[in-house]
Amino acid sequence: MGKELTTREENYSEWYNELVVKADLAEHSAVKGCMVIKPYGYAIWEKMQQALDKMFKDTGHVNAYFPLFIPKSFFSKEASHVAGFAKECAVVTHYRLKTAEDGSIVVDETAKLDEELIVRPTSETIIWNTYKGWIQSYRDLPILVNQWANVVRWEMRTRLFLRTTEFLWQEGHTAHSTADEAIAETEQMLNVYADFAEKWMAVPVIKGVKTVNERFAGAIETYCIEALMQDGKALQAGTSHFLGQNFAKAFDVKFANKEGKQDFVWATSWGVSTRLMGALVMSHSDDKGLVLPPKLAPYQVVIVPIYKGDEQLEQINAVANKMKKLMEAKGISVKYDNRDNQRPGWKFAEYELKGVPIRIAIGGRDLENGTVEVARRDTMEKETLLQADIENKIEHLLEQIQDNLYQKALAMREAKTYNADSYDEFKKILEETPGFVMAHWDGTSETEQKIKEETKATIRCIPLNNKKEEGKCIYSGKPSQQRVVFAKAY
Repeated sequence: MGKELTTREENYSEWYNELVVKADLAEHSAVKGCMVIKPYGYAIWEKMQQALDKMFKDTGHVNAYFPLFIPKSFFSKEASHVAGFAKECAVVTHYRLKTAEDGSIVVDETAKLDEELIVRPTSETIIWNTYKGWIQSYRDLPILVNQWANVVRWEMRTRLFLRTTEFLWQEGHTAHSTADEAIAETEQMLNVYADFAEKWMAVPVIKGVKTVNERFAGAIETYCIEALMQDGKALQAGTSHFLGQNFAKAFDVKFANKEGKQDFVWATSWGVSTRLMGALVMSHSDDKGLVLPPKLAPYQVVIVPIYKGDEQLEQINAVANKMKKLMEAKGISVKYDNRDNQRPGWKFAEYELKGVPIRIAIGGRDLENGTVEVARRDTMEKETLLQADIENKIEHLLEQIQDNLYQKALAMREAKTYNADSYDEFKKILEETPGFVMAHWDGTSETEQKIKEETKATIRCIPLNNKKEEGKCIYSGKPSQQRVVFAKAY
């Protein structure tokens, strides 16, 4: 199995990097800043996709696909949007290579594009240019479209899943006849993301709105879900944007309303990405390896035989395959690992590292007693169960594990959420016991920026349904009506 993982206490960052690679989730590629998502990691991403895709379709959305390349001129149409993404854009300038006299491959200088193309960092511009042809009247609205795609945002400092130059995501882009309808859509999708994070990923999140400084480029309002990782750093786990009429005006997308008058369309966009994989790893995993919530595990149960000789293996095979079928009939995904080229101890360590929720071992004595040994990955507890009715016991156990992981993550977040009433207290918490810091802020971008420059902490969100509370800004001393969530973040 190679060297043991660096522990979280020794170096949390190193622990994360090692775990992602050793658990076969992803690896660095030959392309600087880009990653290879390996089959085991991609299987988790597929589970995420399937769950989210169903949630999108259940709320009336359909999937489509738009080009990877966006004409540069489209970006100049929405000023704040281009300003937000200008430094991260990859630009295509030529469309052909040629062989030089020395045999090397070079760019054909005569094959320059008339207009440069931007590799999409996000698709608002190309989609709103397209929607112009789709929308004439209120009868054409709403448009509720989602796209599963890859995007490119040029990154100098990259980390597998958390920040890579190219990453996978989904981006929803909807068009509405009224502001109220667009805002309702934005909030609905935020709730979809929060449900997914909590019920599938077992990660508790705070729902809120971003400050002006942290808002998506070109948005009127950005809603977000914020999660807290075990090291006390925040991770933005999903965003939903109310875009107002900004993109409709930029691309002249009008519709005839019920009164026959021309009006600009109201827009939203929303997305989650492969960053969720990073959130999953950092929320639950331990010093022994991954800990996966059952709903997202590529296989929820692994069965390992412990045998002496071929005859005993055949007997165990019969029992194991029968159990596997019974569990699969319940919708449980099961792997039976009876490979003879690895010892049971090696397999145990391997599945522990890969975070498989339940491991079942069957040995010679179990054949005689009609039992199996069941080990939970979340608590590392083992128990001996009767083979009879095993499928129902395992189904119930998987539900327990899913719930336990959520409760554990919630308890961790609550233990690392603090109130700070002075700037000194605020800085001390961030330095000594990082986490979510609830503090008063005067509502100005200047104060927010100063705090960020001095402490590296940002306002993660202003929580929705936040309770009002008179107080003084920790930085300026000016009056404040509520506390906001500060944290250092990924």
